[in-house]
This record gives sequence, C-alpha cells and structure tokens, in this order.
Amino acid sequence: MSTYLEASLRQDLALIRDKVIEMGGLAERAILASIRAAVERNRQLAFAVILRDQYIDEAEKQLDKMCLAFLVKHQPAASLLRFAYATIKINLELERVGDYAESIARQALKLTEVDAELPLDRLKQVVGLAVPMLHDAIQAFVNQDAELARRTIEADDAVDLLRDTLTRELTVLYREGQLPFEALNPLVMIARRLERVSDQARNISMETLYMCTGEIAKHPGSNVFNVLFIDEHNDCRSLMAEAIGNALRIPNFSFSSAGVDPRPLHPSTVEFMAKKGFNVARSVPKSLAQIPNIDHSDVIVLLAAEARRAFPRRPRHTVLLDWSTENPTQAAGGPAAVSEAMQRTYDFIEGQIRDLVSAIRDSNHG
Repeated sequence: MSTYLEASLRQDLALIRDKVIEMGGLAERAILASIRAAVERNRQLAFAVILRDQYIDEAEKQLDKMCLAFLVKHQPAASLLRFAYATIKINLELERVGDYAESIARQALKLTEVDAELPLDRLKQVVGLAVPMLHDAIQAFVNQDAELARRTIEADDAVDLLRDTLTRELTVLYREGQLPFEALNPLVMIARRLERVSDQARNISMETLYMCTGEIAKHPGSNVFNVLFIDEHNDCRSLMAEAIGNALRIPNFSFSSAGVDPRPLHPSTVEFMAKKGFNVARSVPKSLAQIPNIDHSDVIVLLAAEARRAFPRRPRHTVLLDWSTENPTQAAGGPAAVSEAMQRTYDFIEGQIRDLVSAIRDSNHG
C-alpha cells in the first residue's frame, strides 16, 4: 500500500512539474512573439499573440485545479506543502506574464501606425535579460535549484537599470524631435512590461527559494509610502499634484503621477507651474503601465472622473481616493480664466495633500 501511495505521489508531482514547464513555455513564447511583432511591426503576429492568450489562461486554470487536487489527495506537510503553495503562486505569476505579452502585442499594433524609424537596440537588450530570467526562474523551480533562484533574483536589478536607461534615451529622442509622441508611449510601455516580466521571474525565484529552503526573500521599498495621482491625460492636474507632493520633501513619502490616456503637456500647465517655481517643461506624460510597482501603491488618488474607469475595483492593499476636479486647461473665458482655474486647482490639491500626509502620519504615530 505504501509503495502505491509513493508511486501516486511521484506521478502527481511529475504531472504538476510538467504543467509548470508547459505554462512557462507558453508564457516565454508569447513574450518573444509579442516583441517580434513590435520589432517587425507585424499586425498579424500581434493579433495572434492577443488571441493565444486564452491558451495561457486555460493552462493556468488547469494547473490550479491540479494543485488543489494534490492538496486534497495527499494532504502534504513540510516541503511538499511548500511545493504546492509555491506552485499555486508561480502559476499566477506566469498567467500575468501572458497578460504582459498581450499588452506588448497591443502596443505593437500602435507602432504599426507610426511612420518613423524606431530605436530598438536597447529594447532588444532588455529582452535579452528579461526573457532568460523567466526561463531560469522556471528551471530553478522545476529542478529545485536554490542557487539558480538566487542568481535570478540578483539579475532583476540589471533589468531595472537597463529599463531606466532606455526610458531616458527615448525621452531625450522625443524632446529632440527624433521620436514622435505616438511612438514614445508604446515603446516605453513595452519596456515597462518587459521589466515586469523580470519582476515576475524574480517573484517565481523567491517562491522557489522558499520552497527549497523555507527562506523568505524580502520585497524592496516596503518602508516607503507611495502615493500615485491619476487623471485623464497626465498633462495638468496629476502632474501638478506630483510636483507639489515631492516639493514638500516629506521623508519616506514618494509621489508619482500618470494618465489613463497620456498626451503631451498642456502649454498653460507649463506656464502656470513655472510661475510657482516648478520647471515641468521637460516632464513627459506617463501611462499607468509606466508606473513601477503600481500594485504596491499605498494610496491612489483619482483627480478626474475619467480615471475611475481604470479601477473598476479597488486594488488590494491600496487606499483609493477620489479628488476629482475640473480640468483647468478647459476653463472658458481666455487666458485669465484659465490662470484663475489653475490657481483654484493648485490650492485644492495642495490642501488635500497636506491633509492626507497629516492623517497618515497621525495614524502611524497613534
């Protein structure tokens, strides 16, 4: 009887490992295909990646059922319980990689409409780091290789650095008129998605490390309180809020901003903020996908009614605040009316930020 149970256990473990390999292969191929679609500006390939995402979703459901059945059937303890727990979490990470591939494919479709030469060498370097990281993370899990998991975790910093370098270079090209805005955002978003792939590979490696050794790797940035401002275009209100928040120089607070549909800075924003002592002329509007670790935001502030559609449900572990206010750039009555509307918006946002910071500090010291 004991031999039969052991054989059944080994078989179920092998089936789960094979399914993880299959899932990892699907995710890895989807990322590579989506990048190829972007590089070649291949609409047909981009659509194929988007349609094939359903296969990854289906594989995720199958693996989840296998893990739950394994827990019920074998009621494992110690290392085998960690294996089942890690597999369930890794399964979710791989499903997200599939989502990132679909997102990259959608950005590739936007690039097919851009009639300009694209700077792709640095992007290919990011691919050359992020995709092997994903492959190594899967291998580390399947082979229970703690050392490979540690090396994969360490490689994440290199991807972050390269992504930041790419973003700066693309921004410079845009400011110098060598890259149209229609290409800037898709390229930056693709870079961000690739960086997120490396984050998922890191997360998988962390789970592998836990499975193999019981060691829990710490996520960076846990001592910083992150506040994200969102409006429709990131061309006025949210950018204003980011500048005000960061100008307060409050220890352990980080303020950032993004738009649901980013557009170039509104001239009246640049002019008004300059009078307030802020140079935002060189700022580049960002999309939600360009915000690092948006899942780890402590507070998300909606400054426009249009921003609500980006969050049909409140993100887990995040406080969602609605400070919706009219867009001052749209004020009727000429430059004087716009300037007055800008001042009202500025005063409102500054007061709200000071109240928010005060409330958070009081609760932390209460």
